[in-house]
Amino acid sequence: MSAGRNIRRAKNLAELDADLVHRQVRVIVPIASTLPVLAAVAATKTIPIVFGFGSDPVRLGIVASLSRPEGNITGMTSMSGELIGKQLGILHELLPHSARFGVLYNSANPSQLGVAKDAVAAAPALDVAIELANASSVSEIESGLARLVDDKHVDGLLVANDPLYIGLREQIIRATANYKLPAIFPFLGQAEAGGLMSYGPDLIARDRELSHYVARILNGEKPADLPVIRVTKFEFVVNLKTAKTLVLTFPPGRLATADEVIE
Repeated sequence: MSAGRNIRRAKNLAELDADLVHRQVRVIVPIASTLPVLAAVAATKTIPIVFGFGSDPVRLGIVASLSRPEGNITGMTSMSGELIGKQLGILHELLPHSARFGVLYNSANPSQLGVAKDAVAAAPALDVAIELANASSVSEIESGLARLVDDKHVDGLLVANDPLYIGLREQIIRATANYKLPAIFPFLGQAEAGGLMSYGPDLIARDRELSHYVARILNGEKPADLPVIRVTKFEFVVNLKTAKTLVLTFPPGRLATADEVIE
């Protein structure tokens, strides 16, 4: 997502939230990414907000702490920093002799600001180098992947959680196939679309938990009294058809942990 598109999207979100505030809705539930959450926080300090996204809300200044969020906001997070370390670990299990991994992320998205730091921090335990490709447009994705493969010679790729990358999943998956680059994605749908594998939060379980919080608030509880929930249920999906085209074999132990195997 380019900076211009980000600005336009933020403006649209602000207008939508202003309309919700005008309508005096009882709860606002922004999910999926950081921008809707930030827009809701900016729009109201009184209407309860229940968010669901992958970033660290404390790092972003959205809540005071996970245990005591304060104000009119609470919700659920998968803590993307810890998730990135887990994703890189799975990639390393599949490619144990790798020297370097690439990370595709979008710094134009506020939720992605910690991705580079978290990926680099996870690297020493895996004894790999991390090469970063910051891409916020289709052309930057294409050039970034080309640089990672042709110039940096990465052995595998982590695709960060970004709405742009979800929307362009087919193009990214096609590019990784053309480069014969093993990649791990954050969501089930990306593995189902042809990505090698995905590891990320179970979105159905997340939304069920969020609905419980909304019900409690509608029944009179205050967001400040409801601690931010950390996602505990994650999905690991393997696409064996893609693995076959890449001539890769998953370790039996890791394959046994998959929630879904696409054959």
